[in-house]
Amino acid sequence: MNYTPENELNKRLVRFTDLLNKNRPEWELCVITGGVNLFYFTGTMCDGVYLIRRNNAATLWVRRSYERAVIESKIDDIRPMKSFRDITKHMPDLPETVYLDKANITLEWYELFNKYMQFQEVISVDNDILSLRSVKSEYELDIMKRAGAETDRIYREELPGLLRPGISEVELGAELFAIFLKNGFHGLSRFTMRNVDSVLGHVSFGESSLYPSAFNGASGIKGLSPAAAVLGNHDRFLQEGDLIYIDLAVGIDGYHIDKTTVFSYKIPQPDHVRATHEHCLELERKAVSMLKPGVLPAEIYETIFSSVNPEYKSTFMGAKGRIVPFIGHGVGLNVDEMPVLAKGFTSPLENNMTIAVEPKISLPDIGMVGSENTYCVTPTGGVSLTGVPGNLDVII
Repeated sequence: MNYTPENELNKRLVRFTDLLNKNRPEWELCVITGGVNLFYFTGTMCDGVYLIRRNNAATLWVRRSYERAVIESKIDDIRPMKSFRDITKHMPDLPETVYLDKANITLEWYELFNKYMQFQEVISVDNDILSLRSVKSEYELDIMKRAGAETDRIYREELPGLLRPGISEVELGAELFAIFLKNGFHGLSRFTMRNVDSVLGHVSFGESSLYPSAFNGASGIKGLSPAAAVLGNHDRFLQEGDLIYIDLAVGIDGYHIDKTTVFSYKIPQPDHVRATHEHCLELERKAVSMLKPGVLPAEIYETIFSSVNPEYKSTFMGAKGRIVPFIGHGVGLNVDEMPVLAKGFTSPLENNMTIAVEPKISLPDIGMVGSENTYCVTPTGGVSLTGVPGNLDVII
């Protein structure tokens, strides 16, 4: 089992406090409680809170499981607690203002927490943390490179052998899921979006990839039922001539990559389908050439959107009437991180940001075409972690 090294955790703490000192010079205490953020700063995901003071003194208070946290986390100060009251016994000089990752808590949780803390003001540090996490360390990049290379291999070497006449979307999804688990993937797809459940990603045949979805993405998925719109559908079976749309957000040791490939089953697609797919690949390559430090995400979006053939404008990045306003997004501990390649995002790209680029076009009654790969921002443009954009190959 891989544990985040102590020096990596120490660097994250120093980078974060330096960021707060720069952006919020008045801060005294920051409390981290969201599971993914706790993992980022401490190396463990627990029922607890991580308290950070201005002088870099930081303590992880754990309700459950203290024993597990001690095994997994390499930080210096980990303490058990039965209730939040235990914190106030050891920290009687709490300030009136707390800086908190508000996006990850419920009002009920905060009311219980503040029953003992008695803070007068709460200020969000969610954007500060997202900014920090958007730039990956070499340690993080190594994990993502491993996840990306293995995902690319599974797509190329193992996926084609699973396809057979009459297999359902959910059967294919389940068989793919087993392969990913066998090869060391963590089995969860974590999102920052509210009320998003995901297992593996989207496994769709033909028009299924255009099904209306609450998920904020270009493609849709009918899923297992209205209560579980995940993985694939029991009643959609693979037929000759189908487009096979595979959009998977998978990861290793907490870190995700995002990759989409489209195949044609048994027979080639008509010329206009293949031409539309190739247009998406051209757009992806153009966007990737712009993934350089200093470039604005909004500039990339405007450049790519203006390059879309007029005939595709109404179905670029979604079915008609259900278009999503982006062409890419950051990827890391969550599938949907900063930055977003969209209008309004004007913070310049930085070296070692990791971004999924996904130009896609929907074709009514046929399905979604296009591609998606995860790239690392470098001075010479994006470097793929997940292989090259895929042609519309025929799977026999």
